[in-house]
Amino acid sequence: MKTIQMTLDEDLVTAVDRVVKKLGTSRSAFTRTALKEALKKVRTGELEHRHREGYARKPVSRGEFDVWESEQAWGNE
Repeated sequence: MKTIQMTLDEDLVTAVDRVVKKLGTSRSAFTRTALKEALKKVRTGELEHRHREGYARKPVSRGEFDVWESEQAWGNE
């Protein structure tokens, strides 16, 4: 692991300290988890953007998925 230095608002540090005490963890562990979740969120946003762009370039055509109609199960059938 690498040690880094960060500048945070005092209110944020106080809030983090309160939460880590409740969770029984450390600032570092809490921050690592928060950063990993933030990175996942950014990655998901990027993938969703690419997905939207793909469908904008090549929209679904009428009947494109009709072949799957017989494969769908709606629970009460």
